Amino acid sequence: PAPASAPWRPVLRATPAAVREHLRHRDLALTAGGLTFYAVLAAVPAVLVSGKLASLALGADTVRAFGAATDAALPDALGAGPVARGLIDAAASVGWIGFVAAVFPASLYGEGLRRAYSVLGPGAHRERFLGWRGRIGTLPVLGVAPALLVAVLAITPLLAELMSGGIGSTALGVYVALNVDWIVVSIPLAWTFRIVAPDHLPWTAAIVGGFTTGAFISGFLQGFVLFLALPLDLGLPFGGLVAVGGAIAVVLWMWLLHAVMLLGYLATRCAVHLHASASAGPGVAALRGATAT
Repeated sequence: PAPASAPWRPVLRATPAAVREHLRHRDLALTAGGLTFYAVLAAVPAVLVSGKLASLALGADTVRAFGAATDAALPDALGAGPVARGLIDAAASVGWIGFVAAVFPASLYGEGLRRAYSVLGPGAHRERFLGWRGRIGTLPVLGVAPALLVAVLAITPLLAELMSGGIGSTALGVYVALNVDWIVVSIPLAWTFRIVAPDHLPWTAAIVGGFTTGAFISGFLQGFVLFLALPLDLGLPFGGLVAVGGAIAVVLWMWLLHAVMLLGYLATRCAVHLHASASAGPGVAALRGATAT
């Protein structure tokens, strides 16, 4: 007969220790930094591709109106609103040559993801065409990205109205943004845990792990919006060059988000492997004994 499946509670209790042990042989900060490099290369092209496809479906004027609402919804202190609006306007008006040129760098993020997952995965193994496997694996995400972008942009008029109200209205706006961001982030995360990662996690684990990790990332994204509201002189450490300070601040937040994401992937992977080992037979009792405190 097939071995009984191990209970998940002791597996989840053992997962943090397994993650800590795994990270003794991996550099999470450096891996997140490498993935952030790929994200910096891919971020603007990905928005251009998504925005262009969204403008084809909804009309360029509608996408530009969303950009104006995004400008109004973001805090004014650090000038993030005009930057976001300019990027969305550029995406709505980009030509087909620019669109095609943006597809290749936009796919670089998939390569970075697979490389990062491989470093944290089974023995940091090497595989042929590692980068191309990652790019191809993320193409479906790039295909649905316009719908995800529209989901975020469509609520910006509501958020702009809520954020301009009192404390209760602002709190409601944060709650709405938190939940929308959670769903929008978690769907691609679950896909990458299953498809882009070299050791394809089971769908159930990928979905649960992706949505759990997405909840943390969504919270950090709201922290980033709060950071944008602070009256900071970002150019102070850089000789008064505010643009340089702003760019570095964004990159640092991206690095933090990627560290959280990779930690979520590693925790999901460790939980899956612990459960498989414990379900093999005597491992169930051993795991129970190891986690009974």
